[in-house]
Parts: sequence; C-alpha cells; structure tokens
Amino acid sequence: MDSRKTGVVNIKYFMSTILISFFALLLGGCALNSSSEKTDEAYSLIDNLDYQGALDAFAEALDKGEDQRQIYRGEGIAYIGQGNYKEAISALTKSLSLSSGVVNQMDYDINYYLALAYFKNGDVDEAINIYNTILSLKPGDVDALYLRGVLYAEKNMLDEALSSFNQVIASDPDNYDRIIRIYTILEDNGYKETGQGYLKSAIDNGTKKMSNYEKGQISFYLEDYESAKTYLEKAREEEGYEAVLLLGKTYEMLGDNNYAVSVFSSYANSDEPSPEILNEMGICKLSMNDYEGALAAFEEAMSIPNNSMLQTLKFNEIVCYEHLGEFERARALMDVYINTYPDDENAKDEYTFLKTR
Repeated sequence: MDSRKTGVVNIKYFMSTILISFFALLLGGCALNSSSEKTDEAYSLIDNLDYQGALDAFAEALDKGEDQRQIYRGEGIAYIGQGNYKEAISALTKSLSLSSGVVNQMDYDINYYLALAYFKNGDVDEAINIYNTILSLKPGDVDALYLRGVLYAEKNMLDEALSSFNQVIASDPDNYDRIIRIYTILEDNGYKETGQGYLKSAIDNGTKKMSNYEKGQISFYLEDYESAKTYLEKAREEEGYEAVLLLGKTYEMLGDNNYAVSVFSSYANSDEPSPEILNEMGICKLSMNDYEGALAAFEEAMSIPNNSMLQTLKFNEIVCYEHLGEFERARALMDVYINTYPDDENAKDEYTFLKTR
C-alpha cells in the first residue's frame, strides 16, 4: 500500500486503539514531482515499520532535491512511529510551511498527523485547536468532529464531547460501527451509561435497517449476551470472521470457553485463517490455563502474511512464555519488542517485571 498517495500508514499508536480504524482512512497528499525515487522508497519503509530506514531514505531524498513537502511530511510520520513526537511536530510544521497558500487536501492530511503528534506529546489542547481550525475551514467535517470528541472525552469535557459526537451521528445515523466506537470511547473514559444511551437509541430506532451482525454487535456491547448469541449465530455465515470473532467472545462472556474455542477453531481451520480469530482463541486458551495451546495459536497467527495484528501477537507470545516459566525467552523477546514498539507503556512495565525474574 502506498502511503504517499493514500495517507495510509501502518503505525500502531494512533491516539488509542479506538482510533486506528480512522487513521487507516486518512486522505492522501499531493502527487510527488517526477524525481521521487528515494521518497517512494522511504514511504515503503514506513509501511514496513522500518522508521529509521525511512528517515535515512528521506535524508537522501532531500540531498537529491526531491519534493521537500512530501519529505518533511514523511519524516513526521516516521518520527511518530518512533515515538519521537517533538521531532514529528517540527517536521510536519516544516511541511505545512511549504504550502502554496491555497488550502488543499494535503494540508488537511498533514494537520491530522500534526494533531496526533501534539496529542502523543501531551498537548491535548493544541491537538483540539487543530481540529477546530479544520472545522473552521470545513464545517461539519465528520473526521475532525469525531477526533475532537475523542479528545474532549479524554479531558473529561463530557458536554463538549457529546456535542461533537451528536453532530457525527446526525450526519450518518446508520453508521453503527462508528456509534459503537463512540460508545467504547465514552466507556473507556468513565461514561459507560452515556455511551450505552447511544447504543439503545440505535437499536430502538434502526432494527429494520440493521443486519443480524449489527444487531449482534450492539446487543453484545449492551451486555445482552443471549440476544447477541442469537443474532451472531445467524450472522456467522453472512459476515465472515468478524461475526465469528464476536460470537466466540459472546460465548466467553457467557462462561462457555470450551464452546468459544470450538467457534474460533471452526474458522481458524478454514482456507482463510484470520489473525484476529487466532489471537482471540489464544486469549481464550490463556484464560483456561492452556498456555501451550495459546502459544500455538499466537504463533500460527504471526505466520500469516500482511498481518496488522503483529504487535498484539508478539506481546501475547511474551505473556505465554511468562506463564510457561520461560523467563529468559520472554526477556529476549521483550528486548526486541521494546525496540520495535518504544511507545508501549504497558510493555515497559512488563519488562521491569521480567527483569526481576
């Protein structure tokens, strides 16, 4: 996938896990000039999570006189991937300064990344200001409203968050995936009942339009697991791995881990194994103290190419080795993990624990 053209970058730490799906949809920048060999190479390296290699390639691209705006944009993205947010802010600001003065799609694209960098650097207010600026130029922009709402929720500014979210939902009341994301954000920040209000409203007003999978999703998050099971059993042949994944989780919530594993296994053994299914099967086996089985599931998932779950799977692999008492192996894997994903605070805490074993 070409990040230069689409704005898609495989960076794991976009604000919080709930925002990853949004950033996978970022709109792209302008086309490069005709001399772009090193810049193209650098963006490919970002897609492969080789951020330092990308920065080295961007430096060469700069020496070769390639498009500076694209180079600084790419450097900013790579610095975000490294967790070096101050440098990211500097590079992205340079890229913005090279604007023609006529606001275009690339300006918006860069500003989204810049807001992310400010957020990750601890300056939530500046990130919100960027979204406000975008909204002053593009009133009603759903992405900016949504992300601003997320940050307001994290600042415990509930009224402001709900104002943004209400506008987002009003723009597309049948976007149930987004309503569920909004619920999750509110729940994560201590407003579970408020978030469930959105879910209840959706299922009360939209059941005729909803698929069985959508009904099952909302029932699951409303903790109505019996209804969720009924809808998701109907949906498992219609929706693919997503319905199977949630159906298995529903059985877990109902306390039937053995059946959950059988649900996951039925899909994991198909012609199109899913890393998400295998990961959840591994988690379920962990809860059943089947550490060898969990490890096998995580390792099988890691063998699937073009896998967006690698970071999660690698961390879960380490947890398995801990439970198996193989602390030396766990420490060695954690050394590599920390260097690859320096922004994972939970992993740092786990690493501290491993050093005592």
